[in-house]
Amino acid sequence: MLESRAGAVKRARTTNQFRRVEPAMMDRLWAPWRLQYIAAPPPTAEAGVCFICRGLAEQDDRRNGIVLRTAESAVLLNRFPYNNGHLLIAPLAHKPGFSELTDPERLDCQRLIERMIDRLTAVLHPDGFNIGVNLGRVAGAGLPGHLHWHVVPRWNGDTNFMPVLADTKVISQSLESLYDLLVATVNQTR
Repeated sequence: MLESRAGAVKRARTTNQFRRVEPAMMDRLWAPWRLQYIAAPPPTAEAGVCFICRGLAEQDDRRNGIVLRTAESAVLLNRFPYNNGHLLIAPLAHKPGFSELTDPERLDCQRLIERMIDRLTAVLHPDGFNIGVNLGRVAGAGLPGHLHWHVVPRWNGDTNFMPVLADTKVISQSLESLYDLLVATVNQTR
């Protein structure tokens, strides 16, 4: 039986058998934008500043991946996306949960979700979306103190062998290219 290298490595991992994979046989997937995440030192207590609040306090929206600001909320690129086009929608104010939001903040975030679904549909043509909130670290929230929604475009067939066999997700567009595309079209309507 012919077995892929990724399948052999996964099988070895799941059976607690470790075997050496020769470098000449190893497939490579280059993702240089991940280096800033991997090489970054662990956060210190004073570095624990909310990345959403830090970005909103600065004026360099491109560097901070802020696609759009409104009076109550903002749209940010997810720097470690699950899929191409993965966005975060957050209120401007640092609030941990739904009950802390004002009615204008709640409405503005929901309208921004709708607007970004429209824009992502127009420019990326996904077949569907996952939209969700992770409340609390145990639920997967990497930033539990600042409520935010994830808007993740999905395509038929986007669950391929890479995440299953190789623990690798392929993102087909750079964040810079996605930023330019969304900023250029964010104020358009259908």
